[in-house]
Amino acid sequence: MSSLKTPPSGSLSPAPAAPPRPVPTLAELEEMVAEPDRRVVIRDVDYAFYEQLVDSIPEWFHLHVDFDGKDLEFMSPGLVHEDSRNLLSRVAELVAEECEVPFKSAGQTTWKRPEIARGLEADESYFFQIDKLDAVAASKARGSELIADYPNPDLAIEVDVSPSKVDRAAIYAALQVPEVWRFDGDQLVIELLGDDERYHVAEMSRFLPVTSEEVRRWVVDEDSSNQTAWARRLRAWVRTEVAPRHEPRREEE
Repeated sequence: MSSLKTPPSGSLSPAPAAPPRPVPTLAELEEMVAEPDRRVVIRDVDYAFYEQLVDSIPEWFHLHVDFDGKDLEFMSPGLVHEDSRNLLSRVAELVAEECEVPFKSAGQTTWKRPEIARGLEADESYFFQIDKLDAVAASKARGSELIADYPNPDLAIEVDVSPSKVDRAAIYAALQVPEVWRFDGDQLVIELLGDDERYHVAEMSRFLPVTSEEVRRWVVDEDSSNQTAWARRLRAWVRTEVAPRHEPRREEE
């Protein structure tokens, strides 16, 4: 009976590396997100996979792709999602305009950050802090289209008609986004990033003089079937009730 022998030290060949996971084709992505707001998750991938997938998606194919450092999620927003996103952004912008709060919209920018191996596309995002506004202006003046030349936003709007399957809050925390508005189709929650690197529910926005209940009112309770009339009422409300209680921030000379 023969016995097994231990091979000489160093004679074992390393196991071959697993082939990289193929990135889904556009046709495969279309099939997976045929149902609006359906969230699809690919588990245990790396940042290179996420970046390759994001870069392969043409601009006309509206797909949200988020990566929390391990898992990747994508979804195609539906009509209800986009209506809520639009109303929330209009509330934020009209309040800022009427209260003379300096801001700059970053829209639905994809924040790819290889230095933290995270990435995410907000439903809407904004800059409010003066140093960030200056940095954005400088990058735009240079004509830069590199996301690395722009700071992370100050406020992000999240519409969660369907609940996320990845840790989006952790992505925003890693990006150091100070404030997030989360709307689930009924409730609006304002969250502020704390010193513990976690988000905590707050009654009022850090950057705009409105409460979560006031924002919710204009998205849920007020009739927005005629958006022109809705915006006119919203602007009048801000002028009469919100602006008087707010002291505009003065630009530094």
